[in-house]
Amino acid sequence: MYVCICRAVTEAQVRGCIAEGACTLRDVVNRSEAGTGCGTCVGKIVALLGAHTGDVTSPLLRSA
Repeated sequence: MYVCICRAVTEAQVRGCIAEGACTLRDVVNRSEAGTGCGTCVGKIVALLGAHTGDVTSPLLRSA
C-alpha cells in the first residue's frame, strides 16, 4: 500500500526506514522522499512512527 503517492513510497519502505533507525518525520523524509510532494502522507508517516515508538506526538516534536 502506498503511503506517499507523489513519490511512490510504500508503507513497507517507510517501515524499513524506521527499522533502519529513522525516528523522526525528518529522518523518514530524508531517507525516502515521502512527504516532499503534496504533504497528504505526513499524517500516515507520523502514525507509523508513533506505532513504532509508542508515542504519537514524538515524531513531530523532535527536532533531530
